[in-house]
Amino acid sequence: MTKKDFSLMVVLGAAVGLLIQPIMTNALPRIGLSMFDRALIVIFFAALAPFLIWLSELLSRFFKGIYQFAQFAAVGTLNSFIDIGVFNFETAIYGVTPVSTAAFVVFKAISFLCGTTNSFFWNKYWTFSSNRATHPEGAIKETKEAASFYVIAGIGWAVNVGVATAIKLLEPSGVSSKLWVNIVAPLCGIAASFIWDFLGYKYVVFKKS
Repeated sequence: MTKKDFSLMVVLGAAVGLLIQPIMTNALPRIGLSMFDRALIVIFFAALAPFLIWLSELLSRFFKGIYQFAQFAAVGTLNSFIDIGVFNFETAIYGVTPVSTAAFVVFKAISFLCGTTNSFFWNKYWTFSSNRATHPEGAIKETKEAASFYVIAGIGWAVNVGVATAIKLLEPSGVSSKLWVNIVAPLCGIAASFIWDFLGYKYVVFKKS
């Protein structure tokens, strides 16, 4: 693991530690967090992230490609918390319970776009190390790369939002509506599109020449 990877994982882990807190506050309001608790959460994730990427480096000696997959999973984790964090912010501002299906789809689409834009830059410059601007006709390739990224992401969006909406509609009785709508449904959507995104980004968008 390089110093760059270590530093980026600390930043990524700390960001996850920060993003998880407003999600918990909105979806699980009964959980009271002191400033000390919040600081511990950030420190925990900032330490956990580089440890996990180091562990994947050890495993890569036996399983080819697992280090890159671990990078993608780490970025995907951050994207997920951005996605769910933005979604929770939207529902908190909306303030209507239960959230209508139409509002759910709009909010999920916006939050997905935020997470996907973050995904593009992390995966391009770190996971798949694709920097084509230095090549001849680099600007054209950059544009094509971004376009293909959003095509793949668009299909992932359809899977993500479709599954999340379906899970939202299947909300069981006796379960906290906030927990189901703000956490369970979005997570199911993210999980459904995860493998599709990895394969599309690796073999189509950021494919090595």
